[in-house]
Amino acid sequence: MRTPTALAAAAAVAVLAPAGAGATVKPPPGAVALQDAIIAVVGAVSPSVVQIQNPQGLGSGIVFDARGDIVTNNHVIAGGGPYTVTTSKGKRLPAKLVGHFMPDDLAVIRVSGAQLPPATFADSSRLRVGDLVVAIGNPLGLRSSVTQGIVSAFRAGVSEGNGAALPTMIQTSAAINPGNSGGALADLEGRVIGIPTLAATDPQLGGTAPGIGFAIPSNLVRDIATQIVQHGHVVDSHRAFLGVSVGETGGQGVYVGSVNAGGPAAKAGLKAGDVIVSVAGHATPTLDELSSVLSELRPGRTVAVGVTRQDGSKATLHVTLGTYPGGG
Repeated sequence: MRTPTALAAAAAVAVLAPAGAGATVKPPPGAVALQDAIIAVVGAVSPSVVQIQNPQGLGSGIVFDARGDIVTNNHVIAGGGPYTVTTSKGKRLPAKLVGHFMPDDLAVIRVSGAQLPPATFADSSRLRVGDLVVAIGNPLGLRSSVTQGIVSAFRAGVSEGNGAALPTMIQTSAAINPGNSGGALADLEGRVIGIPTLAATDPQLGGTAPGIGFAIPSNLVRDIATQIVQHGHVVDSHRAFLGVSVGETGGQGVYVGSVNAGGPAAKAGLKAGDVIVSVAGHATPTLDELSSVLSELRPGRTVAVGVTRQDGSKATLHVTLGTYPGGG
């Protein structure tokens, strides 16, 4: 005869071992192959992704070459050092700034004597919408975190909301969270195809919009990072340049505070006190809009610039765009 204690124990066992326990599902071979591919990508790329910390916060970076150069976002290193790099294995290393270029939100820092494995960078011009991608970084300080998604689209003139705009961005459904910035967006061959930089913001609800993130294409990353490594600054930005210092007007255009003597705007007759309301036929009510328009234009092109003068009169000037100077 079972005692009450024995009966209770038997009931507990019955609860812990429900009918059907031990049953398994055999996934299709294609699903297993995809899973194995993602695991292989993480194993190949993760050692080249580091965490970067300074007094202002933390983000991610990618080992760029065998000498210890690490490419990241400019906003990750903004505010100055000291910089501490933490490898995927948890080793902490001091780093110094090599150079940065705010318009493309890119920077390079360097560690010495660590023998970190550099990543392999792909040709981002060969990407297609629908390509599978894996994002590896340090969101919220959770080192070596991985998310997976696809290339959702390619966007031109994406503004970061701080006056900087990128000429072309990869839109991805892979989750991009604070701390992912500067990390790796990789393809299924374990090659870096971009640097995750920002997540879209929901204008109605506030906060980030799930499944909409942006990455700087690897071709731009390699170009700018190579210039910084070789010269300490950017020597050819490939970016259009007006040659003005500007400010906001509350959505009524971009106020010209000063004009660079001998620059493109000065040669075309733009003056301090003018308000730029359009460039190349695109309205520029804010500094972000102006930055976005200019990011899609190239040096040497002559464009119409609509302005409102201090006396309220309107004018259209024809500006031959210069090249944005490097140096950060």
